[in-house]
Amino acid sequence: MQRTTTAAAVAALLAAAALGLAPHQAQAAPAATAASAAASSELRFHDIPGSGGITLKGNVFAPSAAVAGRTYPLIVLPTSWGVPQIEYIAQAKKLADSGYVVVSYTSRGFWLSGGQIEVAGPADVADVSAVIDWALANTAADADRIGLGGVSYGAGISLLASANDPRVKAVVSMSGWADLIDSIYSGRTQHLQAAAVLGAAGSLTGRPGPELRQILGDFLGSRLDKEEQMIEWGKKRSVAYQVDRINANGTAVFLGNAWGDTLFPPNQYTRFFERLTGPKRLELRPGDHATAEGTGLLGLPNDTWTNARRWFDRHLKGELNGVDGEAPVQLKSRSNDGYEGYADWKSVGSGGSERLALGDSEHLFANVDSGANGGVLLLSNLLDQIARTPPMASIPLLPRSFAAVWQSGRYAEERRIRGAVKLHTTVTPTKGDGTFVAYLYDVGPLGIGKLVSNAPYTFHGKAPGQAFGVDLELFSTAYDVPEGHRLALVIDTVDPLYIEHNPTGAQLTFSSPATDPSYVSVPLREQ
Repeated sequence: MQRTTTAAAVAALLAAAALGLAPHQAQAAPAATAASAAASSELRFHDIPGSGGITLKGNVFAPSAAVAGRTYPLIVLPTSWGVPQIEYIAQAKKLADSGYVVVSYTSRGFWLSGGQIEVAGPADVADVSAVIDWALANTAADADRIGLGGVSYGAGISLLASANDPRVKAVVSMSGWADLIDSIYSGRTQHLQAAAVLGAAGSLTGRPGPELRQILGDFLGSRLDKEEQMIEWGKKRSVAYQVDRINANGTAVFLGNAWGDTLFPPNQYTRFFERLTGPKRLELRPGDHATAEGTGLLGLPNDTWTNARRWFDRHLKGELNGVDGEAPVQLKSRSNDGYEGYADWKSVGSGGSERLALGDSEHLFANVDSGANGGVLLLSNLLDQIARTPPMASIPLLPRSFAAVWQSGRYAEERRIRGAVKLHTTVTPTKGDGTFVAYLYDVGPLGIGKLVSNAPYTFHGKAPGQAFGVDLELFSTAYDVPEGHRLALVIDTVDPLYIEHNPTGAQLTFSSPATDPSYVSVPLREQ
């Protein structure tokens, strides 16, 4: 990738902002933080041996009132994608002040750490164990009380490391992934903006290895002949395929994510959460990638980081702080400020589901953006988090040649959507390959639709003119549809978030056969 292109620069800036580190902070924070650390003599920078003989740039916060000969619980924090080791300083200091040894390091391949970027590969996982070994030998860390944590890339590495190092007793994964394939290749569709931003940020802040360059090139180049190799590469970097190891270790797992995470959508987290058998907690909030915990990286009050510290305190210190007595699933709706507790993910849609029939046949032409879309990576769902303003579209004005539209009647009372909306339909293509994107909108009296959820779907090798069934799960959400509004399902074939595979002149027909009716199933919370 070209390091000097404007697109790459913009992508890297967006990635840094999403990971909680604005560009000006990336330059100004080291001096300010180092000055304050010198006064308290709590922060030390170190060269830490990583796996394979490389050096990792790290820092250590020790308890300010550490007693000689005493050991303290250890927390290791690998950094996010493209972010240097100063990322966690604010939270590391808070943890150290409460009695932890905290070691943070720049992930291999980035900035001044050695090696190449391997995307949470075996070497990255081995780095975590090497950092633990170093901390046990060089700090007052307690070998029986070890925790891992991180945001985004650091979250994914931490989960994988906890499956491979039985010494880890607790892990906190914020805005991370459990299944990399289901994150950026859901519905067999490449998440274009997500992959492009990560690739550009990696090239600007680190040294992508040859394997990563090849995989990214094949992915963005739609190399279907390399699909199996790409999927196998992703599986090796997905803790969802190693969940039995975590369960065997009994690791206490905390997962935090945002409803609108455009890098790692929440569905893959919820499926992973349900398979965990040890202590576990799942928190989902409004926002986009890393925006829910971003203010905490600046040292500001933050729910995610507060609960992360409570999780560590309970499982590394043994404090009876009540966190394990709360409902394991904690959700914050995109429509209000309160939290809702559930015993498990399956209980989230405990009010049953409402089935909306899609009775009318719809025919559309591909390759034209109708105006319905999922917004802009990182920015649109951040705006939804701050101002409750998700991506919008005028449903009556969507061109019916390029958008299929079905609407419910107006609701006499509020509908509280909780969980993953599911679409079942029948598609007849004129070409063997194709892509479509389904959107669910909350439509107000003036016809303006606010995006509730969406998901892409791609098919290959179908017989032209032959109908086939599709079951598509939209990205999970918590959204309250006001009284007097209606729901609309919109399908089109172009969205800037995704790579589409519609040949020139392709057309799609969505029908509802009498023997297999089409519908949308909307999960609801109990009234």
